[in-house]
Amino acid sequence: MQTTYLTSHQAAAPGEQTTAPCPARPRAGDRDAIRSLRPVAIDIAIPVGGYYLLHDGVGASLLLSLAVSSVGPAVRSVWSITRQRELNMLAGLMLAVNVAGIAVSFLTGDPRAMIAKDSIVSSVIALAILGSVAARRPLMTAGLKVYLTKGTDERSAAWDRLSARCPRFRRLELLFSCIWGTALLAECVARLIGAYSLPVTTMAWLGTVFTLGAIGLAIVVGGVAAGPMMHMIEKETAAA
Repeated sequence: MQTTYLTSHQAAAPGEQTTAPCPARPRAGDRDAIRSLRPVAIDIAIPVGGYYLLHDGVGASLLLSLAVSSVGPAVRSVWSITRQRELNMLAGLMLAVNVAGIAVSFLTGDPRAMIAKDSIVSSVIALAILGSVAARRPLMTAGLKVYLTKGTDERSAAWDRLSARCPRFRRLELLFSCIWGTALLAECVARLIGAYSLPVTTMAWLGTVFTLGAIGLAIVVGGVAAGPMMHMIEKETAAA
């Protein structure tokens, strides 16, 4: 009896060449999502990761860790100004946060000052977001675009069209960053007031509550802008 073996591919006929299946290429939408998140990774994630690696992993001092992690953002900021004639907002934000961190690192000894210094650093982020709104280059757009377009090329193209020619969409884009900047700034003010008006033992845990509350509030209220934007993207995608 002859045994027949089944394989996933049929044997090629004599003289016929076989072709291996090509590996799947990343979709255009995936590439667009990666491209959108690249500035966040280069200007934010890498410096922050470098700081924690040096400070917590290697045991370097706070000042050294902040100084070294500021090199990349500083170079990126100078390069964008000299070559592109405009400021790299994310790199500039990271540089400002690190400089503020170096400045407040000298606040030692007073427990209330130690609590207040966190609000000083956080306020730099909040003011930078609000400043980007005034400059009509909202900082929160990088993450918002990836979230609303879901990494598809069709929805990304719809975003670009709406952002270029729809004033209402652009206003909502600015509003989203404005909401986040305002919420974070309010958290900084509340933390600063609490640092000098409430017991230190209370602020030791209440500061975290303020931060989480501000983020949660920004997510909920931000839906006022993100919701209509998503609807407009879906409508524009369907019409294309």
